[in-house]
Amino acid sequence: MKRQHLLALFAAILAVGFFDSTAYSQRWGNAMERMNARAAEVLGQPFVGVTTNGKQIPDLFPIRASGVSTEPVRKAAEAFLNGLSKAQRDKTVFPVDDAEWQLWANQHFYVRQGVGFDEMDQTQRELAFGLLKASLSDKGLQRSQDVMKLNYTLGELANNNFEELNEWLYWITIMGEPSATEPWGWQIDGHHLIINYFMLGDQVVMSPVFVGSEPPIATSGKFKGLAVMQDEQEAGLEMINSLDDAQLKQAVIETGKTGNNILSEAFKDHIVLDYAGIRGDALTSSQKSLLLAVVEEYVGNMDQGHARIKMDEVKSHLDETYFAWIGGHEADSVFYYRVQSPVLLIEFDHINPTFLPGPRVPTRQHVHSMLRTPNGNDYGKDLLRQHYARSHR
Repeated sequence: MKRQHLLALFAAILAVGFFDSTAYSQRWGNAMERMNARAAEVLGQPFVGVTTNGKQIPDLFPIRASGVSTEPVRKAAEAFLNGLSKAQRDKTVFPVDDAEWQLWANQHFYVRQGVGFDEMDQTQRELAFGLLKASLSDKGLQRSQDVMKLNYTLGELANNNFEELNEWLYWITIMGEPSATEPWGWQIDGHHLIINYFMLGDQVVMSPVFVGSEPPIATSGKFKGLAVMQDEQEAGLEMINSLDDAQLKQAVIETGKTGNNILSEAFKDHIVLDYAGIRGDALTSSQKSLLLAVVEEYVGNMDQGHARIKMDEVKSHLDETYFAWIGGHEADSVFYYRVQSPVLLIEFDHINPTFLPGPRVPTRQHVHSMLRTPNGNDYGKDLLRQHYARSHR
C-alpha cells in the first residue's frame, strides 16, 4: 500500500474504525475499538513477521521453482473473476502489496472487504468453491466447507441468529491479477475460517490460516453429524502421550488451563514468541514421526504437491522444532499445544465459549487453531520482497 493510502487508512481507523458502528455499537462496540487499535498498530510498522527475538532469520525462503503447477489456481481465479459483475469485481480486487492482506479477523462481527458468498448467485458460488478446490487438497476443501456449515449450526444454537451466523457470511478478495509469472493471491475471510494464499510463479505460501468452530461437532440441526478439528485434537494427544516422564517435564509448560492460550491470531503479525517445550532433537524417531503427523494435519490442507514441498521444508528443520503443551493430556482433557520452528508455527487451543451456554472456562465445544510462516513469509511477503528487489522496484 502506498504511503499516502496508508496514512488515509489510519485516519479512517481513528475516525470511524473498520466496522459499521451503527449496526453493532451496543453489542460489540468495545471489542471493535480494541480491534481497530490493534489493526492500526500492526499496519503502522514494517513487516517483520513472527520471530523469537524481533529479528528475522535470513535466507529461509528463496525464490525457486517448485515444479508444481499453479495454473489450475490461476484459471480458477480468472473464471471466478469473470463470473462477477463489474461492481463486484471492483470491490474484490486489490493490489498484491495492499494492506488488505493483513486486515482479517475471526470475529463474526468484523466487516470484511471483497465479495461475500451471501451476495453470490449459485453459479458464482460454484466458481468461488472452484477456486478453493484448485488451491486446496480434498481435505482442505471439505474442512473449509464444513466450517462454513458449522457456522450455520451455531446460528441455529444462538436462537436462529442467521443474520450474524450462517454458512454464507464469508468473503473472498483477490490480491493482484492472476498471473503465471507475477505475484498474486487470494484470501477467504469469515468467522472461524481465514485462508491467505499467495503465489509467485509456481511457489505457494498458504498462511496465515485460521480454522476453528463453535461447536466443532453438530449434534443437531441441518448439518447434524458434521465434525471438524477432531484429527488435529487427537494427533496432539497422541504426540504428548508418546513422551516419557522426563520428556513431559520439558514439553508441558503449564499443567493447568484456565483460559484462552492462543497467541498468534488476528493483528499479531509481528508477535515475538520465544521457543518453548521439548526440542525435536530430544525426540525418538517414532516421536518425530508423530510430530510430523501433527504438522501434516495443518499443512495437508494445501494441494498435495505444495503440501509435500512445505513438509520437506519442515523436515529440514525438524531437530530445531519445538513442541509445547498446556493443560491435561487425558482422553477428555482441554488443552493447548504449539509446534514452532524457523519455518512453521502451529497453535491449537480449546477456548472459552462465546455463544454456547456454560461457564467461561475452556471447553472442547470451542476450538481455535493457527498456522503461520515465521520470519517474514506470512502472506508470501519475503518472496514478494525478493521479487521487488530483483525487479528494482
